Amino acid sequence: MTIVVICLAIVVFMPMLAKVPLAIAMSKSGKYDNKSPRAQQKALDGFGARAHAAHENCFEATTYFGPSILLVIALNAVTLTTAYLCLAFVVCRLLYLICYWMNWDILRSTVWVIGMGTIAAHYYYLLN
Repeated sequence: MTIVVICLAIVVFMPMLAKVPLAIAMSKSGKYDNKSPRAQQKALDGFGARAHAAHENCFEATTYFGPSILLVIALNAVTLTTAYLCLAFVVCRLLYLICYWMNWDILRSTVWVIGMGTIAAHYYYLLN
């Protein structure tokens, strides 16, 4: 269960990790505008725009991963398989961020599909 909970915590805090390159890009576009950060983020292009999209996508991923893992825990269905699926999801999400920042669009989409597949596998596992 420890691995599953650690993976959940990593995914929950991953938007903060993804904020670092975004904050750097915002700072390079003049200075970090803490009074209107969203307006500044919308004006970013290139790497900054990708960093912003990656940051937002971390929140979206949490809404898919969180409920599936909480269901696994609530149903006392934590096994080695579910732990490996959690680890695979975290690795996919980290690779996804790197792919987004580096503008590797096809690889990014591939990693996204694999990551979502791990979530689907949790539900499949729970239903069988």
